[in-house]
Amino acid sequence: MISLKLKAIPSDLLASVILALATLVFVLTPLSYLPVRIPLGLLMVLFVPGYTLIAALFPKKGDLDGIERTALSFGLSIAVVPLIGLGLNYTPWGIRLTPVVVSLAVFTVAMSFAAYWRRMSLSAEERFSIHFRETVGAWKSEVLADSKSRLDKALTVILIITIIMSIAALVYVIVTPKQGEKFTEFYILGPGGKAYDYPTNVLAGNNSTVIVGVGNHEYQTVNYTMKIILNNTPWDNVTAERIPKYDLGGIYPVMSVNLTVEHNKTREMPIAYSLNHTGDLQKLEFLLYREGNFTSSYRDLHLWVNVSQNKSNPSNLDVYKNRAEFLDRK
Repeated sequence: MISLKLKAIPSDLLASVILALATLVFVLTPLSYLPVRIPLGLLMVLFVPGYTLIAALFPKKGDLDGIERTALSFGLSIAVVPLIGLGLNYTPWGIRLTPVVVSLAVFTVAMSFAAYWRRMSLSAEERFSIHFRETVGAWKSEVLADSKSRLDKALTVILIITIIMSIAALVYVIVTPKQGEKFTEFYILGPGGKAYDYPTNVLAGNNSTVIVGVGNHEYQTVNYTMKIILNNTPWDNVTAERIPKYDLGGIYPVMSVNLTVEHNKTREMPIAYSLNHTGDLQKLEFLLYREGNFTSSYRDLHLWVNVSQNKSNPSNLDVYKNRAEFLDRK
């Protein structure tokens, strides 16, 4: 019983359903790394949805000829996909890969079943069906038929050439993608990894943490250097090599961080530090340099920090500086 039902499903509609399900598998699962997802995605965007819609609208053999069905399949697919995206834009899922792929697959399967139901309601002689050899022969007869005027023949040839050129142009665009704008993302997140809750009110000597992210969209691997400056004074100018041996305590910001980021990759680094000099509206800057060019920063960020006296830890940076100078004079 099941095998008979499966045999009754037209091959073109069955192939459309299989393509839709295969697209889900090869795009939304770990198999997405396989190159087969590219041709599947192209078929699902440019041809299959429009073809199943045409099949549902025109189930009869004489409704449209082969060339018209093919051309309309491309045209309606190009129209349907943006409309589905527009509809998703007003849903909680938005225009993202998973909702778009699932929506296209659902639309294709639904139209395939609608086309199947409409075809089965017709007699076998009236139903549209595809047989490869007959289709090729029909295309030839449509182009070369004596009953057609020269204008009809010319329009048919132009339509075929247009389809071929469109496919060729699409392949060219995919094979040689245009390089977009080059830029680097540089951002600060709070200790929880969110764009809020920054440590802007701290106690002197207490540890603070931010997460600094660098995203490379420069179309090449880039070597970056990040430096931290407090109140226009680089941390390099604080005697970082000498201060630790005088037991300052606390965690001081790294003076500079060197990192290499590949194209379309992002690095996020937790930066721990403690500020020991009290005062309000102190400017803590994070400067990003590119490929060792320290003439001017490539990107920069800053936080305005209020540092209050910590009664449980009265020590501050100035005290330890004086202590370091005293010991050096000795």
